[in-house]
Amino acid sequence: MALYAHFCWDDAQIGIWKMEEGESELMARLPASVSQGVERFAAPHRRMEWLSVRLLLITMLGRQDVADALIGYTPAGAPYLLDHTHALSISHTKGYVAVMLAPWGSHPGIDLEQWGERVCKVASRFMREDEEVPLYHESPVAALLLHWSAKEAMYKSMTQQEAVDFKQHLRIFPFPIAAEGCFDAQEYRTSLQQRYSMAYRLYADFVLTWVTAVWPG
Repeated sequence: MALYAHFCWDDAQIGIWKMEEGESELMARLPASVSQGVERFAAPHRRMEWLSVRLLLITMLGRQDVADALIGYTPAGAPYLLDHTHALSISHTKGYVAVMLAPWGSHPGIDLEQWGERVCKVASRFMREDEEVPLYHESPVAALLLHWSAKEAMYKSMTQQEAVDFKQHLRIFPFPIAAEGCFDAQEYRTSLQQRYSMAYRLYADFVLTWVTAVWPG
């Protein structure tokens, strides 16, 4: 069993799957109706992510006897459950996939980002001048990763995703960094300029952020 983390609150839940199985094992654990479609991916890691997301989703839903495909995609590429029982957001990073389920009609957003100092080299592409970079264990890496990850999660939650610039249109308000916590954010891309409540957790291999609430600015 590779369920790395699973937590629920109110009527939403998040699951994280550590990709430890081989492709053949994943295929054996999935109904044929669910695994059908993986053949379009040539890269082994993309096949593993695609299969692991579906195995995680079945586990979270408690539905081992699925007879139909689970996930569809909008013209913009956003995933959704074909049976419309839940709203869905998906993320993956090296070795892990994550799924967030929320009530149908809501707009969840989740993101995983692997630890790495490369984020320091590209920070100017997504960090605003009015955003702060507090140190965590004397390093800016955690703060930068959380800013990037939170903006990815916000973007997935937005209903208008055209021409969103992470630096110009998405702002993370200052917050102190701990092993887990929350902070506020805002988008300036739409006329609503919506506010976001975000939550995060720091894991050994990655950071996790997700949208907990959205309201007009």
